[in-house]
Amino acid sequence: MTLLLDRVTFRYHRWDRPVLSGFTYEVPGSGLTILLGPNGAGKSTMMSLLAGTVEPLAGRVRLKDSALTSVDREYRRHVAWLPQRVPTSRQLTAREYVAYVAWLKGESRARAWERAETALDQVGLAEQSARRTAKLSGGQLRRVGIACALAHDARVILLDEPTAGLDPHQRTVFRDVVREVAGRIPVLMSTHDIADLADEADTVSLMDQGRILHHGETHSFLDHARPDAAPGRRAESAYAVLMGLEGTG
Repeated sequence: MTLLLDRVTFRYHRWDRPVLSGFTYEVPGSGLTILLGPNGAGKSTMMSLLAGTVEPLAGRVRLKDSALTSVDREYRRHVAWLPQRVPTSRQLTAREYVAYVAWLKGESRARAWERAETALDQVGLAEQSARRTAKLSGGQLRRVGIACALAHDARVILLDEPTAGLDPHQRTVFRDVVREVAGRIPVLMSTHDIADLADEADTVSLMDQGRILHHGETHSFLDHARPDAAPGRRAESAYAVLMGLEGTG
């Protein structure tokens, strides 16, 4: 199952220029997709539209090959959304919070409680399940967000700048979890940090000023790197070339 932004136009205020205008984008139906772009490119707006937290001025956001759109409750049951700030309740334990989200998405109370335990184990937080979310680190909270998606059978997972503020070790652990989950559920992860473009990403989309500059498999993105780019800097070079920050050499 995949999501489609179909000729979408969106602005935050009627006197503003549209952030997106006649914009079309299809989330790949499998694997890990990295959505790259500088701050202000429109990534968070695009993710919010896909999550159904805001509605387009024109066009539709929908499940491909389905009549369901982002205004339908059933659409939102299929989509898991992890914004930059994980909205947890400080008084709930990790398991209580994951179970609560699963219940909101339609699971019975008993089923949600059972699945919360399994989901936390899948993201490596079984030992933290009885700990209040207020006591968890930033990296652990992001993994709680992933557990919420797993606990209610999301068909697509959206992650908006999930590694912001994490230390190098937390980033590595989180990316490992995301990669494992993406083997079963399509994941779209936005970031402005080229370091998040790990080799295991399947697809790369590059966005700037409300436009997609590149969309394709990771190797096709890296092929844009300058010929003299160091092996460990090809992603940075490809990004700079596509953004017009440097020539192709």
